[in-house]
Amino acid sequence: MNFSAALPTFVITLREGFEAALVVGIVLACLNKAQQTQLYRWVIRGVSAGIIASVTIGFLLGGILQGINHSPSPYTPLIKEILAALFGLVAVIMLSWMLLWMTSQAKSMKSEVEGAITTALSQNEQAGKGVFLLVFIAVLREGFETVLFILAQFDQGWLATTIGAIAGLISASILGILLFRGGIKLNIRLFFKIMGIFLLLIVGGLLIGVLKHFDQAVTLFSLMTGKNRCLFQNSSCLLGPQIWDGSAILSDKQFPGILLKALFGYRQTLYLGQAIVYLLFLFTIGKIYFQNLSSQTPNPNTQKTVITSTR
Repeated sequence: MNFSAALPTFVITLREGFEAALVVGIVLACLNKAQQTQLYRWVIRGVSAGIIASVTIGFLLGGILQGINHSPSPYTPLIKEILAALFGLVAVIMLSWMLLWMTSQAKSMKSEVEGAITTALSQNEQAGKGVFLLVFIAVLREGFETVLFILAQFDQGWLATTIGAIAGLISASILGILLFRGGIKLNIRLFFKIMGIFLLLIVGGLLIGVLKHFDQAVTLFSLMTGKNRCLFQNSSCLLGPQIWDGSAILSDKQFPGILLKALFGYRQTLYLGQAIVYLLFLFTIGKIYFQNLSSQTPNPNTQKTVITSTR
């Protein structure tokens, strides 16, 4: 089994899971401060329901992919390439949006969650349902983004990606528990900054794969219909001429190339279109990401507030 395929899923799940753990921790702290600990059960129900819903969506979509994969239809290879490209594209869009949203909203996340809890508690009999809905949506949002990424990586092997997802979820849960109950000191801003850089590179690599799937889909469609739909001749159908061949220097089938491929989308063969889109992605999304980071003024009391508010 190729364990390197588990690494990007681990990073994604760790970051998404820890973000959800922060929301859950803030909710529990607010309930404790308001002396509404009887509503803890609604938090547990919300977390459980969010995880179950995410896993259910993953199994349903995964079942569809498996069904198509075993279909005897001559169009199966074409459909597989189209679905891989679409799932990958949606994952790129959602993960990029999440990365930028998190960096722009990080400072106000705690106050927004506290405001939502205050509103829920003011509804008396509906307070439990309000807490449940808040936690459920937070967990489901992070879970759905992780599911999309896993589906976009389905050609890397289900077992490896599943192991990476489980390991990331367990690690995120442990970090959340240690932060809110163990009293450890963790620079949350630095954690998300580092994980955000990893995520930026991982999503950029995923985008390279998405372009390749679109290219292969158009190539297959041209062969099946007998009509040439390619933009380029004597090169890649959509991506233009090949500009890199590292098969003899740094193969993506052997270490360390296979690790670079899993984490950052390295390919031993790279085409002009892939290079251009990859650099544009890093420049535009990366520029916005670092601008959002630079606009945030570190608050030395933020970490203390998060931890002591659970006491």
